[in-house]
Formats: sequence, C-alpha cells, structure tokens
Amino acid sequence: MSDVPFTTTRLAGVTAGPVRRPDNFSKHAKGSIHDNATAQGLGFKGGTVAGNIHFEQFPPLMAELFGRAWFQTGNLSLYFLSPTTDGEPVQVFARDPVVRPEGGLRAEVWMEDSEGRRVCEGTAASGPPDLESALRQRLKAVRAPEDLRILRNSKVGDRCLDVPARLELARNDNRLEFITEPLPEYLDPSVWGERVAPPAIAIDAMREVEKPLFRPEDGFVGLFGAIEVQWLDGPVFMEHDYLADGTILALSESPKTEVAWFESTLKDAADLREVSRMILMTRLLKGSSPLWT
Repeated sequence: MSDVPFTTTRLAGVTAGPVRRPDNFSKHAKGSIHDNATAQGLGFKGGTVAGNIHFEQFPPLMAELFGRAWFQTGNLSLYFLSPTTDGEPVQVFARDPVVRPEGGLRAEVWMEDSEGRRVCEGTAASGPPDLESALRQRLKAVRAPEDLRILRNSKVGDRCLDVPARLELARNDNRLEFITEPLPEYLDPSVWGERVAPPAIAIDAMREVEKPLFRPEDGFVGLFGAIEVQWLDGPVFMEHDYLADGTILALSESPKTEVAWFESTLKDAADLREVSRMILMTRLLKGSSPLWT
C-alpha cells in the first residue's frame, strides 16, 4: 500500500495516475507462476504480479474519468501483455473518454512499466454494458485449437449454475495491507452501506465457477491473460452471499500455451439480481505440464 495520495497528471488528452509498486501478494505460493523459482524455471524473470492485482490500480482513475457511478455500472477490460515482478514500478493511463452511441462513455486505458512497455491495455466504459469492449473484440478473433491436452476434457459451451460465493473478511482482510490503491469504501461500510470488495477480491468471487466449469489435467502452471469486469448493479460487497454462473466462451492455443476464456455472472443470493459479470482468459503453460514435456 502506498502512502502517497492518488493524484493525476494530464497531457495531450491523456490522464496518468501516480507511479505505484504493486506487491506480488502470492509470492509465497510455491509451484505457482508467482513463485520466483517456478517462474524463472519457465523462462520468466521472476514471480509475476497477478493480473487481478494490477486491476486494483485502476478504480481511482475510473472514478476521476467517469464519476462514482462507475462502481455501479462501469466496465474495465484489460489484456495482459508484459508480466511484472514484486515491487516493480508501474503507472496507469487513460485517453479522454468518447461518447458511446448506446449511452455512456468509453476510454482507451493501459499500464506501463518504468521502461515504457505496456503491461496491459484495453478499454474502460460507463453506462450500459459494453458489448464492444476490448476483450469482446478480441474474442471475435480467437482461433479454434488443434491440440489440447491439459484442457482436453473441456469444451466451448460448458456451463455451471448457482455456485455459492461469499467473500469472508477473515480470509481477505490481509489483502488490504498490501493493496496498490486503497479506497475508503474498502474499509468503511457507510460509503455504500456495506464494505466494498476491492477488484481482486471481487474477481475471486466470480472465479468460484472455475472448479465446476473446468476439468483440467493435473500438473500445470497458469497465469491470467486477460480480465474484464462489468458492474451490472454493483458494487460487490464483502460478507455477502452470492451465486455465480459460468460458461466457457472459447478455447485456443499458442506454441507455448493452452488458452481458456470463460464468463462468470455474479448474482445476489437473496433476490438473484445480477451484480457483476466477468470475462477471464487464462494461459496454461505447456512447458509446465508433463503432457507437453
């Protein structure tokens, strides 16, 4: 967590957030891509900061661009390009928003490291659900796989319904000690009526569909390739009962990875009101699996 307040600068139609140094919160997860030894053995420079952690750097910028309503009906759609390691400095940027024909606004957004490489890029929006977001555009170009081994038990269209999801404070409060951009509503329930879940934790709730949705072969290392969150009637709250529905949207591959895209919709367990929707793409590293080595 940074002690430096969130401030922005603006130049030539681009708004930049402050430089931050995200914590690799999962650095001690042995055998994962966040563990230095495992990541370096797979050709990375070190354990990677998870994409959902980078997500947490954007909300203050979203509030500045779109207003507080972004937390209720906004969208953030990011494709990850260049992994970063623990404490590596990064900065978020956004171009001036443009008006969407269907209502609301849309802006190009991205994150850069200290050398100007793009860590991630995509779109952010306010207003109605963004059906032309960065990830929905990328989904249109996904090519069918020729050889899936880790994901051979999965197929496009597989679904799961009503998976319980509850974000317990006891399991997640320590995240707030390391959060990249703290906001008052993450601690103070008076802001929205309940304590708001930071993006990485809200994403965890929507990821509850992964186990029932996928049946991957054991023995692989994966990493996030893209995440989009669409708030439908947000925010997502801590200590609140939800149900999640999941669908596999696409399967693909590259020379080094097998790729899975899925969508998850989070519903309030009490009234089945749709609260948020996520598209997540994960890359399963072929070099980590005995099925490929």
